[in-house]
Formats: sequence, structure tokens, C-alpha cells
Amino acid sequence: MRRADRLFQIVQHLRARRLTTAARLAQLLHVSERTVYRDVRDLSLSGIPILGEAGVGYSLDKSYELTPLMFTPEEVEAVVVGLRMARAFGGHRIADAAGPALDKVILALPKDRREEVNNPQVYAPPIHAHRAIEPLMDELRNAISTHDVLHISYADSGDKSSRRNVRPLALYFWGSVWTLAAWCELRNDFRSFRIDRIRKCAATGNKFDDQPGHMLEDYLRREGITKGRFKAD
Repeated sequence: MRRADRLFQIVQHLRARRLTTAARLAQLLHVSERTVYRDVRDLSLSGIPILGEAGVGYSLDKSYELTPLMFTPEEVEAVVVGLRMARAFGGHRIADAAGPALDKVILALPKDRREEVNNPQVYAPPIHAHRAIEPLMDELRNAISTHDVLHISYADSGDKSSRRNVRPLALYFWGSVWTLAAWCELRNDFRSFRIDRIRKCAATGNKFDDQPGHMLEDYLRREGITKGRFKAD
């Protein structure tokens, strides 16, 4: 966790509770108590009204409020609908993050506007077909982040199977299907793979670099970001 993120988490934790010990903060943030003492001192020096002391516990002056997010009602609706869709279609890890993300939006809104979160009437019920690919979705997202070359077994639209190594670049949701944009080492070109047609997927143990001509930016530049069309095997 970056130090800036850690400092923000400390303030958020103190806002939500009356008194918190350094030990509790250290456990929450996976750092030492000494690090917590240093962070709290730096926050205090920056003007955050933290009360208490080492060995006793810390709290935040009740008069302190972070600047509310200035969302319009339409922007609140967009955020809520987007998080509902993420929870329904984004795989286990994104779905798990959607709830806490919405809590942070609620906390950041002025108190007299927090009920707006319950107003949007656009829903995204989970679809069984998407639930079936969620474990693979998480695996692919992780491979994209870590630049892992994957070996996949894939069935095309005619149910013809092939095996190939691919460099995963991005996931795309088209409303009814998810696709993986990748550099295919078999075809030596960009390809799109429907995730529900990937029969097997395993990391090869090899990593790939951001090689010019093989990156997502190259694909988007070649195809045009608004085209939304892929060469599908």
C-alpha cells in the first residue's frame, strides 16, 4: 500500500470510530505500530485534528470533515448504477470491492444528500452465464496485471479447438459476452477470445514485456477505440 493511501485509510478509520489504538491500526494496515505512530504524527503536523497519544489511543475531532464530493444527482446515479453492474458482471474480486466502494461514496457525500444513493432505479441482476466464468475472469485479470503469458485451449464458433499461448491485454464486456483482447503468439497478431469459449487456461511461467507493436495501445490505435470490433477466432 502506498503511504498516501495508508494515511487516507487512517483518517477514514478514525472518522468512523470514537477511539482506535495504534495496535488496531497497525493490524488493519499491515504495518508496525512504529509506522502508525509516525504516520499519525505527520497527519497531525499537516493539520488533521487527531486527539490522543501513543499507548492510549487516537480519535478524530468531531468537528473535522473531509470536503464532500460535489456530485450532481445524475452523477450519483451513474456511480451507483456502475457499481451495481460491476457487482453483477465484474467477477468475484470486483464484486467484492463494489460494496466498500459504494460505502465510501456515501461517506463522502454531504449528510443531507446520502439518501440519493437509494434513488437510482436502474438495476443489474446477475446472469448465471456470467457467474459461471467468474473464476476465469479473476484469473485473467490477475494475468493482465502481472503480465503472465497464458496457455489456453479455445473453441471457435464452429467448436473447433486450438491451443495457443497468448499475452492477455484487457477484458471487454459487450452486454451479453465477455472477451479477452490479447496478442496471440500462434497467429502473431491481435485476437479476441470469448471467455465462455476458453476451455482451459494456465500460466506458462513466462512473463511478457510491453513490446512496441504488441501492446493494447497499439491494438486500439490500429482498430480505433470507438470501433468495438475484434478479429475473433
